Amino acid sequence: MTTKTVQKDSRLKRLKELFHKGKLQEVITHIKTLRGDPHYIAKGMAIGAFISATPTIPFHTALALFLSFIFKASKPAAALGVWVCNPLTLPLFYYSSYKFGTYLFGISEPLVPGYGSILELLKLGTGLTLAMVSGGVLIGIPTGVFVYIITLNIFKKIRAYKK
Repeated sequence: MTTKTVQKDSRLKRLKELFHKGKLQEVITHIKTLRGDPHYIAKGMAIGAFISATPTIPFHTALALFLSFIFKASKPAAALGVWVCNPLTLPLFYYSSYKFGTYLFGISEPLVPGYGSILELLKLGTGLTLAMVSGGVLIGIPTGVFVYIITLNIFKKIRAYKK
């Protein structure tokens, strides 16, 4: 069995565990019990989703918590929002960040697959790193707005149902 096969199998196993009925129900229950008004929670989720679109792993949660503090948003919601970037969406976000960023900066450096963090990306050069972070910010804005709208509507309904 090759290393790639083992990595792929462990990723699939983690995804299955995440979507196991009991764990998924637990996550949904936790989300429903977030405190604060719908705008406060939606702002936190949007910040987390915005950060998740940037190639700043392993700092997603720390950055989201910092920004949620600055913008007075729900910190638990921001921490949950970073999970918009997950094993299924990570390749899409990173590739899109690369495409938008290299177009924006007019560079044509090849993307080397296989890096998993901003620290590994920095080894490829600051030009490519800056391009990808900029591309991630461009992708993060509509992602954050979309997540804000969805979360706001969901929590307005949850709060109305509780009354």
